[in-house]
Amino acid sequence: MFDRLKISVLPPGRRFPAQVRFWVNDEDVVEEAVGKGGRGPYAADVFPAGRPSTLRATSEARRVELGEPECTGGCCGFMTVVVQRFGEIVQWSDWEVPWEWGPPPRPPIDHHFEAIQYDAEVARAEADRWWQVYS
Repeated sequence: MFDRLKISVLPPGRRFPAQVRFWVNDEDVVEEAVGKGGRGPYAADVFPAGRPSTLRATSEARRVELGEPECTGGCCGFMTVVVQRFGEIVQWSDWEVPWEWGPPPRPPIDHHFEAIQYDAEVARAEADRWWQVYS
């Protein structure tokens, strides 16, 4: 059984521009890994104008930033994952999760997406640029 990805862009707030959130199997990946105050990456970074999204999966492995804690990634580190396509499967693996004190948190498990669903969701999110009105 494949995992299922949903991408949404949250409206900009007082302190931050529009940010991206990722739900895998209906769970907020950022909140699960870095806590309630965590933030996703800025929409303009994930979906740059005139260029493909960093989320696009290819046969070449690429590390992608998916979030950071409330204190910022410069303080405790960023949440990142390696995105790679293996034929008709897109894999998220080799997670890096920010942490401050004590033992490091357990990173999320690897996710395996059906490439057709994954590509369609990334394309949908790339095309829905409502957030640019506020940037």
